[in-house]
Amino acid sequence: MPRTARRTALLALPAATLLALIPSTASAYPNPGTVSGATVVHDPTMIRTSAGKYLLYATGGGLAERSSTDRIAFAAGRDAFTTKPSWWSSYASEAWAPDISYHGGKYLMYYAVSTFGSNKSAIGLAGSTTGEPGSWTDYGTVYTSTTSSDYNAIDPNLFVDSDGKWWLSFGSWWTGIKMIRIDPSSGKQYAGDTKRYSLAARPSGTKAVEAPYIVKRNGYYYLFASYDTCCAGTSSTYKVKVGRATSVTGPYYDKNGVAMTNNGGTPVLESHGRYIGPGGQSIMSDTDGDLIVYHYYDGQDNGTPKLGINLLNWSTGWPVAY
Repeated sequence: MPRTARRTALLALPAATLLALIPSTASAYPNPGTVSGATVVHDPTMIRTSAGKYLLYATGGGLAERSSTDRIAFAAGRDAFTTKPSWWSSYASEAWAPDISYHGGKYLMYYAVSTFGSNKSAIGLAGSTTGEPGSWTDYGTVYTSTTSSDYNAIDPNLFVDSDGKWWLSFGSWWTGIKMIRIDPSSGKQYAGDTKRYSLAARPSGTKAVEAPYIVKRNGYYYLFASYDTCCAGTSSTYKVKVGRATSVTGPYYDKNGVAMTNNGGTPVLESHGRYIGPGGQSIMSDTDGDLIVYHYYDGQDNGTPKLGINLLNWSTGWPVAY
């Protein structure tokens, strides 16, 4: 059965039947769906154009592009920028952790400029009418942090609520995941609300929480984040967790009622078999359901970071990957 037809058939099953097919233990998380071609990526973000083309941008020597017509075979493209914006040099030489979306007839890309382990960081914004590499116009900085800040301005994610308000979540280590309100007319911080909200943190022990992504489903806001150690190949302990809230600014709680500002989070993906340290995730709504798009380190290929894609089922009120 073709991939799309098979997934459509699965989604048509009663919830109880479908959940019986979904692994529920840490040792039985689903393997990534089949992908091929240019699948070496980090921190992937993906969108489907009106023509049905998948555009994926990721960390890797800049903001590297991949494209696909079937969500299986991916071809390598060019960097988003033909010329690096001059302001980057104040923070780093490369950008990473992009977030692509489409609003008001334009593709938007928020991204980070920093060096690994530093919180002298900036979030930038670019726009494009096509989303293709080389077509992006940079709009400069959106939000910054310094070495004296208690947060880190990287890993941005734009969320547009049903009431028309725009929000940007971001953060890595330090005091965790933050959020600011965004002005839709500029894509930068809204002058009428300059508060920096706290969404998730690990107040004791490791500070390792980063890469937020927010969606709204069935009246709840869901905050996905990556926990523990990234970027260490087969030694990575990265994993994806989630919490939910009735307000976009929180508080977010996990399935057991633990606040995400107090190290809460319900697991969505963890290491299993050759698929080590899944994280750097984004969520995408496609024709056959919601997808979680992420990277993992391949234990059978010297820990090479590779693209993972799975569908999500929401029938229990919590996202379950399959």
